[in-house]
Parts: sequence; C-alpha cells; structure tokens
Amino acid sequence: MARSIGSPDFRAELGRTLALAGPLALANLLQMAVFATDVMFVARLGQQALAASSLAVAMIAVLMMGVNGLTSACAPLIAAELGRRENAVREVRRTTRMALWLAVILGLVCITICQFAEEFMLATGQDPALARLGGDFLALLSVGIPPMGVANVLRTFVSALGRPYFATAITAASILVNIVGDYALVFGHFGMPALGLTGAALASIITASFTVLAYAVAIRRNRRLRRFHIFGRWWRSEWPRLGQMLTLGLPISGTLIAEGGLFSGAAFLMGIVGEAQLAGHTVALQIAAIAFQVPFGIGQAATIRVGYHYGAANVAGVAAAGRASLLVCLVFAAVTSGIILAFPRLVLRAYVDVNDPANAIMVGFALRYLVVAAAFQFTDALQAVAAGALRGIQDTRVPMGIAVVSYWAAGFAVSAVLGLFTPFQGVGIWIGLAVGLSVAAALLMARWHWRGRFGLLGAIAR
Repeated sequence: MARSIGSPDFRAELGRTLALAGPLALANLLQMAVFATDVMFVARLGQQALAASSLAVAMIAVLMMGVNGLTSACAPLIAAELGRRENAVREVRRTTRMALWLAVILGLVCITICQFAEEFMLATGQDPALARLGGDFLALLSVGIPPMGVANVLRTFVSALGRPYFATAITAASILVNIVGDYALVFGHFGMPALGLTGAALASIITASFTVLAYAVAIRRNRRLRRFHIFGRWWRSEWPRLGQMLTLGLPISGTLIAEGGLFSGAAFLMGIVGEAQLAGHTVALQIAAIAFQVPFGIGQAATIRVGYHYGAANVAGVAAAGRASLLVCLVFAAVTSGIILAFPRLVLRAYVDVNDPANAIMVGFALRYLVVAAAFQFTDALQAVAAGALRGIQDTRVPMGIAVVSYWAAGFAVSAVLGLFTPFQGVGIWIGLAVGLSVAAALLMARWHWRGRFGLLGAIAR
C-alpha cells in the first residue's frame, strides 16, 4: 500500500525526485536559453525574419519531438534494468547503443524532409516571401538534427545513471557557444561575415556538435559512466532491444508529435491570421515554453523514478514517485502562473523592446496571449508529469491515443474555429491550446490514478 504524504517513505522519495528533477529541469531551462538566444538575435533582424524563423522552428520542433520520443524510450528501459539489477552493464549498454542508432538514422530522414520545407509552407497558405526565407533557413538548420538527437540520448543515459548535473553543466556551456556563434555569424563579428538567418542556423549546428563532444568527454572521464562502454562496438546490432525500443518509443514519439504539432499548427494558423500576430505568438510561446521546461524535467524524473520502482517490483514506490512528482509540478505551476500574470511586460522585455513604437502591435498581441498562457500552466504541468509517470510503468500506447484526441480533436479544432472564423483570432488560437492541454491533463491523470484498475502494473501488483 502506498505511503501517504508526510510519511518517511514519501519524504525520502520526494527528496530523490527533487534531486533528479532539479538538474534535469535546469538543463531544460538552459536548453531553452540556447533557443532563446537564437530568437533574441533573430528578432533584431526584423519582424519578417522572426516570423520566417518561427515557421521553420515550428517544423523542426515537431521533427525533433519525433526523434526524441523514439529515443527517449531508453529512459524507462534503463531505469527498469537498474531497478531489477544495479549492475546491469550489458543491458544498459545495448539499450543506449540502439538509441544512438535511432537518433542518427532518424536524423538523416529529417534532413531529407526539411529540404521540402518551402513547398510545405506554401501548401499551408503562408506568405511566399516568408515561405522562401523560412524554407532556406530550415534546409540548413536541419543538419543539426542528428547531433541534437545523439545529445538527447547521452543526456538520458547520464541522468538515468545518477549524473543529471552533467546535463546541466554541458547545456550551460552550450549557451556560451551558441551566443558566441550567433554574435559572430548573424551580425558579423570577430572577422566573420554577417550572414543573418544563415548565421543563426550555422551557430545552432556548431552548438549541437559541441554538445555531443562534451557528453562524450564527460562520459569517458567519469568512472561510473565509463564502465558501460556505450561507444564500444557501436556497429553491433541488438535487434531484440531495438524492437523493444520501437514498441515503447513509437507511441511516445506519436504523443510528442501530437503535442508539438498542436503548437506548431498554431504557428501556421497565426501565419494565416497575420504577420504581427505570428511575431507576437512567437515571443509569447517562447515564454510559455520556458515555463514548461521545469514540469517537463519533473516528468523526466518521474519516468526514471517510477521506472526504477517498476523494475524493482515495488508498487508502493511507484505510487510514491508519481505522487511526489505531481506535488512538485503543481507548486511550480502556481509560481510561474503568478509571475506571468503579475509581470507580463517584464518577461517580454527579455525578447523585445516593449517601449519601441515599432513593436507596439506585436507586444499588444503577445500580452493577450500571455494571459491564456498563465491560465494553462497547471494543466500543462499535470499532463507532462502524468505522461512521464505512465512511461515509467511502460504505458505508452493509450497515452498516445489520449494525446491525439486531446490536442487535435479538441485543441486544434478549437484553435482553427476560433482563430479563423471568429473575431477572437489569435486569442482564439491560444484558447484552443488551453483546451487541448486541459483535456490531456484530465485523461492522463485519470489513467494514472486508476493504473491498478487498468492493469498497468502487471505482475508486480500481484
């Protein structure tokens, strides 16, 4: 029977969850800072460049979610193996190796898809000038997808092995690399040419490559991580393990694509509504995305902690890990919601000059969207952590169905109707985002709450 909140066991699990979630959430925030620096530099190229880059980023975000969803299946598998046997070196190595294979193969597929980005943007009704600019930007930026995918696998590996602070330190270093790259290549400093959007894409590729190299060095130099030899015999296939990863990972990928597709689809809807609305949406969404990184990190921690107890056949531990993660995410959501409501212009100032008359229209739209963002902080946090906890018990198929129904049948449908056919326009699109997240949170929380009734704990419940 699960321990109640306040019991020694729950307090211990809460401490372990915080110890894992803290570095992961900080790494997520720092990763967003990498992306935010790109937005800050690109925003200074003008509204058209910002709008075009937002379309490109919307597309690459969905593709990266697909790649990371498949490869992130290594997290519950590694956690369960360590829960069953602490020194599961061979099993962890095989899982990580196959995840690295998937990251590279899927990354190459994504590069091919991105070469047709302009045609896709035109087909969705975007302005031809924006489609051309965004398509060229994405065609180059996509070269960074394989190293981004590899870096995500290595991050999962070090975190599951109890070294999440490596991810924090490496991501922090990546911010500096990206800032220097953007400063040098976007505007032409240190003797480099001013390349505009092309420079931003090159800086991102350089940053992703640096991140992979930094993880490789950190793993090689750490005694605990080095003994797994994850880069040894990298050419050797492990087809049963690959099949296991695909079984778990495809639904995770589908879930993330459904969620990411909702937000990327919102960007395309905004592009139809107007360029100023799209620019305001881009800035407001950056702020909402930054706030989301902490619940996302808590959800990652939930996957590992719940997965560990699942592998150890500890039903009470599974319950305590899930409860601890949900409590932490709710507390944080209350904080971010309050900050966004109380200081909207202050948070916008990080991206644009809110006092510049040239930005007045864009800022006005962004402020309206932030009100909706503050409202969905709680449901966004709950759906992320509930999904992470369910992945820990290797339940991914039904959550994928929940994601598709919630984000598309509910969320995108409301966004499209309110955004394109009512006076709400951009605010209506954001209301649709809130609806999608709220439906997903309610259904995922219900599935987690009744996990025993649904038979999700399998043999360990008996």
